Amino acid sequence: MDIKILQEQANTLRFLSADMIQKANSGHPGAALGLADILSVLSYHLKHNPKNPTWLNRDRLIFSGGHASALLYSFLHLSGYDLSLDDLKNFRQLHSKTPGHPEISTPGVEIATGPLGQGIANAVGFAMAAKKAQNLLGSDLIDHKIYCLCGDGDLQEGISYEACSMAGLHKLDNLILFYDSNDISIEGDVNLAFNENVTMRFQAQGFEVLSINGHDYTQIDQALKQAKKSTKPCLIIAKTTIAKGAQELEGNHKSHGAPLGEEVIKKAKEKAGFDPKLSFQIPPSVKIRFESALELGDLEEAKWKDKLKKSGKKDLLERLLNPDFSKIPYPDFTGKDLATRDTNGEILNVLASNLEGFLGGSADLAPSNKTELYHMGDFVEGKNIHFGIREHAMAAINNAFARYGIFLPFSATFFIFSEYLKPAARIAALMKVKHFFIFTHDSIGVGEDGPTHQPIEQLSTFRAMPNFLTFRPADGIENVKAWQIALNANVPSAFVLSRQKLKALNPAVFGDVKNGAYLLKESQNPSFTLLASGSEVWLCLELAKELEKQNLLCNVVSIPCFELFEKQEKAYQKRLLQGEIIGIEAAHSNELYKFCHRVYGIESFGESGKDKDVFEHFGFSLEKLLNFILNKQA
Repeated sequence: MDIKILQEQANTLRFLSADMIQKANSGHPGAALGLADILSVLSYHLKHNPKNPTWLNRDRLIFSGGHASALLYSFLHLSGYDLSLDDLKNFRQLHSKTPGHPEISTPGVEIATGPLGQGIANAVGFAMAAKKAQNLLGSDLIDHKIYCLCGDGDLQEGISYEACSMAGLHKLDNLILFYDSNDISIEGDVNLAFNENVTMRFQAQGFEVLSINGHDYTQIDQALKQAKKSTKPCLIIAKTTIAKGAQELEGNHKSHGAPLGEEVIKKAKEKAGFDPKLSFQIPPSVKIRFESALELGDLEEAKWKDKLKKSGKKDLLERLLNPDFSKIPYPDFTGKDLATRDTNGEILNVLASNLEGFLGGSADLAPSNKTELYHMGDFVEGKNIHFGIREHAMAAINNAFARYGIFLPFSATFFIFSEYLKPAARIAALMKVKHFFIFTHDSIGVGEDGPTHQPIEQLSTFRAMPNFLTFRPADGIENVKAWQIALNANVPSAFVLSRQKLKALNPAVFGDVKNGAYLLKESQNPSFTLLASGSEVWLCLELAKELEKQNLLCNVVSIPCFELFEKQEKAYQKRLLQGEIIGIEAAHSNELYKFCHRVYGIESFGESGKDKDVFEHFGFSLEKLLNFILNKQA
C-alpha cells in the first residue's frame, strides 16, 4: 500500500468535490472532504465493473449521507463510469447527471438517498437481498459485500436503529458500515443533541465494532480487512475531521452546507501540492489507479460468468431477472363476498408460488394483513420476512430488495401505519421501483379500534404522490385486475384493502380497472353519476336502486385507481361521468373534486364503535345518502 499514492488519490477526490460545489455555488463540502481518505482506500477493496453497473455480484456502495454526492460522483468519474468531467462541472444543474443528492439515473448510483437514515436501511436491505440471492443461486455466484458511508445524522434517525436491529438479528456478515464520526452537526457540536455510546449501541444489536482514525490509511485498510472476515455485520467508527484539508474551515460546522470559497480552495490545493490556479485537475497517476477498476471489474465479471455457465443456475437467474407475469393462475372470486384483505392474501400466495423472486412481509401483522405465504418458509431460506414493528425500515429495506435486480418485494401493514413508512414509499416512487405496499384496515370499517387506527387522509396523500399507483379494490375481481396492472407497471403500487366483507360485483358495463375507473351501472340520460371505491361501491349500487324508485336515473362508477383514471382521455371520462357527479368515499377525499360536483366523505377523525355503527354515524347509509343527494337536488 503506497501511502503517497493514496494521499494523492484522496486529495484528487477532495478537490474535484470542492471544485464541483464551488462552480455550482451550492452543495456540501464538509463530508466530502472528510470522507475522501476512506474512499481512496475503499477503492482498492471494492469489487465492481464500471463498464457494467448492473452486474449482479458487484459490491454495493451506498452513501447514506446523500449530501456527500460530490464525493460519490468524483469517485464514479475517476473509476470509469459513464460520468464525464463535464457532468461533474454540471453538478446540481437542471437535467444534469449529477443532481444534488444521488439518484439512480446516474450510472453507478445504487439507490436514491438523501433523507438521512434511508441509506443505512437500504444497505441492510441490500445485505438481506444478497443473503437471499445466495440462498437461491449459491455462494459461488453471490459473495459480494455491502458498504455504506453514514454520519451522525443517519444514526440519530430512528430508521437506522430499526434497520441495524434487523442486521444484527440476521447476522449479516456481508454488511460493512463506515460511521463518519466528525463530532459536527449543522447547528454546531454534535454533543448538543447526540452523545450516546455508539459502540455499545451497535454491540447490543449484534455488530462487531471497530474504531479507527478515519485519515490514517493503514488503519482504514486494516479495519476493512478485519470487517470482511467478520462473522457479524460490522460498524467501523472512523474519527474524522469535517472539511479535512480546508485549513481554516477544518472542523467547522460552517463547512457542512456551503461552498468553501475560492481562496480557501486555492490555499488547500497549494498546501497539498496541487496547482492552485487549476480547477478539476486529475493527476495522470491518480487516473490510472482509479481506472484499474475497469480492467479488474471486467476480469471479475468474466470469471463470474464462467461460474454461472457451470452452476446450472442460468435458467433460474434468467427467470429471476425477467419474470413472466402472463401465465399466473389467479383465483376466481366471481360471486364471492370476501374482505379484500382475504382475496389479496390468496393472490399473494399464488404470486409467490409462481414467481421465484416474489417475497415480502409484514410489520408484525401478517395474520391481520393476510400476508403469510403458506408453506414457503421464513427468511433467509424462505419467502416470509418478519420485519417486526419496524414499518419505516421495512419499506426502505424492500426498496433495496427491489433495486437488487432479481426480487419483487411487498411491504404490509395497516393503512393508518403507512404514515410510519411514507418517506421510504416516496423514495420508491422517486426511483419508480417495483415495490408493492399492502395496506389493510382501510377505513372507518376498523370500527372498535377507533380514530387512532382509522385512516382518513391517507388515501388522498398516496393518490397525490407522483409515480405511484394506489388501488382500492371493491371486490376480489378488482383486486386480481389491480395486481395484473401493478406487476406490469414500472412504478410502486399500494393495495388499500378492507377488513370487512365486501359484496361481489357484477361484470363491468363499460371500461376496466386498467382505465382506473369503469361503469358498473349505466343509464340513459342519468341525473347522477355516483363515483366510489372499495366498500362504498356496493353502497352506491344500492343507492342507485333507491333513486330509480323516485324516477332518478344513475350511473355508478367504480374508481379503484384514481391515478389511472386521471390519465384517461377526456372522451372516456365523459362517457362515465354524466349528470351531476357525486363522489362517495369513507375518507377525506378532496381529490375527487377533480371529477365531482359534490363529495360525500369524512372531514373529521373517526370514532370507536362497531363498524356498522361507525358507518351509520358518519352517514354512510342509504337514508342519509339519499337525503344528501335529494336535498341538494331540490
